[in-house]
Amino acid sequence: MSDVFPLRPNEPTPEQIRTNLLACLSVQQSAATQGKRPFAAILVGPDNSSVLLTHFSISHVEHAEASLARLAAIHYTQSYLWRCTLYSTWEPCAMCTGTLYWANIGRLVYAASEESLKEITGSENEENFTMSLPCRTVLAGGQKDVQVWGPVEGMEEEVVRESDRYWAPVRERLKQV
Repeated sequence: MSDVFPLRPNEPTPEQIRTNLLACLSVQQSAATQGKRPFAAILVGPDNSSVLLTHFSISHVEHAEASLARLAAIHYTQSYLWRCTLYSTWEPCAMCTGTLYWANIGRLVYAASEESLKEITGSENEENFTMSLPCRTVLAGGQKDVQVWGPVEGMEEEVVRESDRYWAPVRERLKQV
């Protein structure tokens, strides 16, 4: 066992996962009130309940998960982050997954899949061209054992429904073009 990869605490319980994903969804809803895209992430401490940081997407290149992981790497040690969990409303893209990996965050839980995102954003959506590159595929290319849970049954539907408040008008605009 190295200093960078200490033993992880117990895995989060289903109740902790749901509670943390609901907290993440609340951050996403706050972002929506500011006209931001419906993506959010939170960092939870080794106790599986203390929320350490929250972030929502700022722009098409400043995603919630990558921004949060960069901020976490500034504030916390690698060994501490290895014992933490990043929760996200959506499956992180390749950029966000890579940033999580390099920040040394040891666990990832996401509510809804990239496939579901592609369905609700609409094809050829210039605001959100999705990539068919699952986070597990990105992480499989690395050398760290980052644990991943997602999509989370029951939560995926809730995140999709909430996020569609943003994406439905976007799809309508695309039809008019």
